[in-house]
Amino acid sequence: MLSIHARQVLAKAVLPILILLAVGLVLLGLVRRPAVDGVRLMATDFMAPAYHGLVWPQERVKVWLTDLRGATDLAKENARLRDENRALRHWYDVAVALAAENSRLKKSLHWIPETVPQYVTGRVTRDDGGPYSRAVLLDVGSGHDVRIGDVALDAAGLLGRVTEVGPHTVRVLMINDDASRIPVTLGSSHGDAIMAGDDTASPRLIFYPQDHHPVEGERVETRGQSTMPAGLPVGTVHYSAPNRPVVVPDADLDRLDIVRVFDYGDDDSQAPDAPGRVRVKKLPQNPLTGPLPFSWLPNLPDMPGRGGQ
Repeated sequence: MLSIHARQVLAKAVLPILILLAVGLVLLGLVRRPAVDGVRLMATDFMAPAYHGLVWPQERVKVWLTDLRGATDLAKENARLRDENRALRHWYDVAVALAAENSRLKKSLHWIPETVPQYVTGRVTRDDGGPYSRAVLLDVGSGHDVRIGDVALDAAGLLGRVTEVGPHTVRVLMINDDASRIPVTLGSSHGDAIMAGDDTASPRLIFYPQDHHPVEGERVETRGQSTMPAGLPVGTVHYSAPNRPVVVPDADLDRLDIVRVFDYGDDDSQAPDAPGRVRVKKLPQNPLTGPLPFSWLPNLPDMPGRGGQ
């Protein structure tokens, strides 16, 4: 047994000894860092099972609390699912009724279904040049049937129209190019306008009726002309400045990858002559100068009652 005096001396020496030991360990770690790191890793591996044993009860308690919380919320979740199922059943019945009514109306009107357009899919490649600043090249492969004027769309909306066709690639003029002019229809105001590209991200709306100004946020769709049908999604109206409506395109014009080119056919049909319409004969054509002047016409004999000599 140590005496009281020895215990007091030992108690006073413990703190300096611990400080010296800590300083020595720090210096040792700086001088022999690889050896210290190896000892530290060995101690960590040795104590890993003990750490896992200490953490395991905490993890089990968390799992039990989660299960208990889910059990208490089970009744609320069940009630929510019942309400959702009831609402979905209601809209399912409505959809079935509308589909049946639509079918009856089409039969009574002798509705002719629209033909499904043919399309090809291509990947956007780098555009090495061309007459347009906002155009992309599509690699559609060989044996395609793409024609000039076909409509290009991405997954969200209208992208542009085909302007050049090659054996393996086609060039698409995008809707925001300065040379692009597309007739569109406004969804809410029911007015017609022209969507004109200006080499920015949002094409402008021009030539819209003054009594049907575009409405902020309304939908914009194609009006339909030639090979472009009506109703294709284009974008939404946004006012970038007072009295300056633009179209925010649905298509992602900056990050294009996969694009489909649709062939909606040519609009070669001609309207029948209206009653009373007078056909105008074309003037004779000269292959070099165009229409011949009226002086080319032969002298006609005088008509009765016109005072001919």
